[in-house]
Amino acid sequence: MSPDKEWRATVKPNFILEMLALPPKETHQVVEKINLLIQDPTPDAKVKKQLKYMHGKLYRIRCSNYRIFYTFEFPYISLLTLRLRANDTYDEDLDPEFLGGFDPQLVEEKPASIDWAKFLQPVAPPARELPEPITKDLLDNLRVPVEYHRLLLPVVTEDDLWALSDHGVPDEHILNIYDYLFKRPLAQVVQQPDLMLQQAQDLARFKEGELLSFLLKLSTEQEKYVDWAMNATGPTLLKGGPGTGKSTIALYRVRSLVRSLRAQGLNDFRILFTTYTNALARSSRQLLEQLLGSDMQYVEVQTADKLVMSLLRQAGATPRIVDNARLNDMALAALNTATFEGSMLQQQAQRQALQRISLEYLLQEVCQVIIARQLREREAYLAATRVGRRVRLNALQREAIWQFYLALCSLLQKAGMMTWQQARALAADYAATGQISRIYDAVLIDEAQDLDPSVLRLLVRHCRTPNRLFITADANQSIYGSGFNWADVHADLRFQGRTGILRTNYRSTYEIGEATRIYLAGGALDDEPVERGAYKNNGPLPAVRTVRNSADEADLLARLLPAAARELRLSLNSCAILCPTVKGGHTLAAALSERGLPATFMASQELDLKRPGLKVLTLNSSKGLEFPVVALAGFTDSTWQAKTSGQLQAEERDEFLSLDRRTIFVGMTRAMRALLVLIPAETQSPLLTGFAREYWDIGPA
Repeated sequence: MSPDKEWRATVKPNFILEMLALPPKETHQVVEKINLLIQDPTPDAKVKKQLKYMHGKLYRIRCSNYRIFYTFEFPYISLLTLRLRANDTYDEDLDPEFLGGFDPQLVEEKPASIDWAKFLQPVAPPARELPEPITKDLLDNLRVPVEYHRLLLPVVTEDDLWALSDHGVPDEHILNIYDYLFKRPLAQVVQQPDLMLQQAQDLARFKEGELLSFLLKLSTEQEKYVDWAMNATGPTLLKGGPGTGKSTIALYRVRSLVRSLRAQGLNDFRILFTTYTNALARSSRQLLEQLLGSDMQYVEVQTADKLVMSLLRQAGATPRIVDNARLNDMALAALNTATFEGSMLQQQAQRQALQRISLEYLLQEVCQVIIARQLREREAYLAATRVGRRVRLNALQREAIWQFYLALCSLLQKAGMMTWQQARALAADYAATGQISRIYDAVLIDEAQDLDPSVLRLLVRHCRTPNRLFITADANQSIYGSGFNWADVHADLRFQGRTGILRTNYRSTYEIGEATRIYLAGGALDDEPVERGAYKNNGPLPAVRTVRNSADEADLLARLLPAAARELRLSLNSCAILCPTVKGGHTLAAALSERGLPATFMASQELDLKRPGLKVLTLNSSKGLEFPVVALAGFTDSTWQAKTSGQLQAEERDEFLSLDRRTIFVGMTRAMRALLVLIPAETQSPLLTGFAREYWDIGPA
């Protein structure tokens, strides 16, 4: 084969599992057949054959008593499934159960849907017997530890197998045995992610335990941006909605940068990968360790705020960050101590102007507009465009807010404390004046829409050359209300000809993507319309159920989540519950644990994706993560929407509701395969009403 026609193989997780279960002799034969496919996957009417299914894109190759099913489109061959020759794999007409119960031409269109109502029925269906006995050889091949064999060998029904989770058998082993015994239909297999197979022998190495994992394959659309504009004169911006793979591309770009810097003869360099939340930084670090191996020594992964504090300590500053309760107290005091200019009538008008604005909105205006955008002078604030803010402020109101800002800063200074926004701005000032310096050869900023402009300025100054600055962003996932224009942040942040847009959602199903898109429509930012993109997966409609109180909520989750996970052939480890408040998260995790479901509330800095059981997080800390099954719950705690329930101006309320809607949208879009939203039965909140039956599975009231 000519060098310009080299095929590469990818493999589905389902295929890897089936390889594990093979005896050694058959493993060797399968590896040989894969090598044959890599040379040329096209059918020969003998060993390799084109089938009439999936619009003619499905092929199979004989391998002794097995058949390998695959698809191909240059330069990739996707290995789907490996089946023992039988009536459903020998002839051209495949069994409907093997396909997934759909018209053969529609196999890749839409798999079976979850019947949420079925999971609420008190009477369970009769147990299915296992199609074949569980043997010691099978358990050994599937790497099930010997200590669990005595529990697994006597099992004869599906329900008995799942029940062993309560007796200490880890879910991952139960799931692997289940997947081997009850084969996944092809309709489900094709929707699994593709993993890169560097060489066919890697499958044998994985089976022997020499290789621990496989890397995720990027799509053609995503692959383009890994090296895109690497040699340009300025920075690169990659935009895209949730699930489009921005963060994954950023991780691969780190590897590309490492290779590029080495090719330039550099052996001592530093790359910074930074993002907003602790949870996202931790998960990014884990993935980069897998992707880079020993090259991880050249990369720092940390949140922007951790970098800020490190730089301030370098400059001899150790700021004490004020907590929210203390800041609110100081803000109330600042309202009373602020002095206003002008005549008595003008002073009175300014004071009254402040009284008509809620305290929370005042604090946001000061912290996110004046301080975060580093507006040093009164005139600069009076002229500021306030991108992202919906409440219109006239000159009188801005004069009053400026005086409130000065009074608040004075109180913070006297207490020896500062806000996070002040700390970030201080670090940016030190960097601008050369008092601190930590230059990186490349800087990657993930989820930049949630960073203060001051932090972005700081990061730009710490990148050695502008062309090694890579930024990902999605304004409609901004959950901290920080709107800005790139050009206003730094002169180097001009992306003409270097702005990429991702439009395909690889994370969520079509049903989840469309339901959440419609939900967000009421809270989208004006300059970032909620566009309809393309989807790679299908699944059940997301579900909405009402609960009367927190006890009902825990009962419902305890029934629905295990059943939904089992239906999707997932473990409880794949499920996450996202709550609007920390208090609600702790309460819900405790209630589920009392009901026999292992559940752990994880703060952002405590995230451990490998920990067994249900993960309970706040909506804010879930940003950048993904889970196969997601439930949004905890809205029975009324404190989460307190800021929109008082006597607010209409524009203020709209802005707060828009922010909350985007926060809930971010939580919803963490779901990959199934989404459940639990809402209080008597809620009047516009954030939890108006779910259309066209897009949502609505339960009985």
